Amino acid sequence: MCFSAEASFSAGTILLGIGVVSLYKAQSIPQKILACIPLLFSIQQFDEGILWLTFSNPAYMPWQQFSIHTFLLFAQVIWPVFVPLSILLIEKDPVRKKILRVTLGIGILFAIYLSYCLFTYDVTAVVSGHHIKYEFKYPYARGWYSGIVYGISTIISPLASSNKKMRLIGIIILIAFIISAIFYGEYLISVWCYFAAVISMIVLLAIIEMRKKL
Repeated sequence: MCFSAEASFSAGTILLGIGVVSLYKAQSIPQKILACIPLLFSIQQFDEGILWLTFSNPAYMPWQQFSIHTFLLFAQVIWPVFVPLSILLIEKDPVRKKILRVTLGIGILFAIYLSYCLFTYDVTAVVSGHHIKYEFKYPYARGWYSGIVYGISTIISPLASSNKKMRLIGIIILIAFIISAIFYGEYLISVWCYFAAVISMIVLLAIIEMRKKL
């Protein structure tokens, strides 16, 4: 999470537990891929916990840049691809699958661009207002249109699913994005992941539901 190292490590531990249970409950390859969402969230939160430590303990300072890049790799590169891919793999409806392929394609292209920027331009992070503020100056990545492109892969893809739980995830991500944008502004990239635990629980419930239908 975005408030302290303790909060991030606690969240990472909870998400790890949810992820392990989700993976255990999953019975097919597509379900197992979906079950990795809580585990990836867990890694991301543990990483941000380490980043918090670099600000308060000089001994951890050598890990700061690595932690920044790792967090942004998840936020900007992994999620725009993994979210539509995991939902596409469990989708059965042919029309919805076509929509999801489009969102996945857009996510891949956007992730490639952001991956290039991440390792080409300087990225930094500072603690401000009890949050971590990630600072980067990518070309064309700060405009409103970049938010729309990011939203197509991470919000539209779950909303396009025929699975009710996936659509609920899309609604939650949308609400999280709006709340974060309105109340936290420049801390958006860190704060909206506060909803990771809720999303992960829904993933677990979706897998349990799909398991019963087999």
